[in-house]
Amino acid sequence: MTMPHTPGDAQALEDQLGAVLRQMPDPSGGPVAAELERELAKAFGVPHAVAVASGTAALHAALSACGIGPGDEVLVPALTVVMTVAPLHALGATPVFVDSDPATLDLDYDDAARKVTSRTRAIIPVHLWGRMGNPANLTSFATEHDLDVVEDAAQAAGTTRDGQRPGTTGTAGCFSMKDGKILWSGEGGFLLTTHHEVAKHARAFRSHWQQPPAGEAPLTRLATNSRLAAPLAAIALANLRRISHLVELRQEQTRRVLHALEQTPAPGLAGLTPAAGEEWNGFAPLLHIDLPNPRAFAEHLAQHGVPNSTGSFRLVPCDTRPMFTSPDRPCRGAAQILDHTLAVVLTERDTDATLDRYAAVIAREATAWAP
Repeated sequence: MTMPHTPGDAQALEDQLGAVLRQMPDPSGGPVAAELERELAKAFGVPHAVAVASGTAALHAALSACGIGPGDEVLVPALTVVMTVAPLHALGATPVFVDSDPATLDLDYDDAARKVTSRTRAIIPVHLWGRMGNPANLTSFATEHDLDVVEDAAQAAGTTRDGQRPGTTGTAGCFSMKDGKILWSGEGGFLLTTHHEVAKHARAFRSHWQQPPAGEAPLTRLATNSRLAAPLAAIALANLRRISHLVELRQEQTRRVLHALEQTPAPGLAGLTPAAGEEWNGFAPLLHIDLPNPRAFAEHLAQHGVPNSTGSFRLVPCDTRPMFTSPDRPCRGAAQILDHTLAVVLTERDTDATLDRYAAVIAREATAWAP
């Protein structure tokens, strides 16, 4: 059974927002964002958290703090969304797309090694659907090639792998708090880091360098306006204080959908299980599609009211997007993963009836599928 909302959740959020609204207008943004940062750092076990306006803004600030700029190359999995890559374009750097292993969903490190050049400065692992790659392999690869690691952990809050939390493996870890994420604030994001200099840079970068690190003059660098608005910080803080419940809720929702499909078998579909040592946050029920024209099947489900990554949002390997296409080096593993994975989109408001309907539609349409 799907877990109910914790009693008092709505009232706690209203109280938090009310306190912030009574302090507005406040050009400084008030104290709530700083309070959120302290609690994020404590929750993830790192010294520094920096709240920003979106997950993309977190990546932008983190990559800037790593010194990424024109002429630099950064390894990025093709198994990601455009939002991961956009900050590289803004900084003048070049994304180099790396394939993924269909058996594990992790990076294909052999492919990554082939694509390292003298200009490669960093790697951005992406924990799509909350699934976290092997942190030991990532650390070993980055160390061997002297690369900064900036994790795109947008969907991974609540996952761990071999005891390692997402966003804590490398130089910085970046998260989104857009609606639909487990830790949400409507819109927003944050970055985590163990590096004091990275945190100082990110705080200056999010505010047009108006409050620069010690020893630097204000407004001496071009940066961004990507502060997290106080009301959104208040929502994030209220949700952070119930993050364990939110993770457990998503995990239970995902288990319910997958269990229903085990009880009413859907031909050509099989649930994907976490890796050894991975405590998965259950971000989305994941099923391998072994049906003719699997992408068309995902689109068909979307038309029948089952939202999913490829069918509803037409997720494709990022290296095939028009602005990035490099036909001589296609990432076929990433394409295989996306073509054959059904990732059902959930939110905490999905009821048992909604989840059961998703499972029933999936089973019914898989049985009748004849493209």
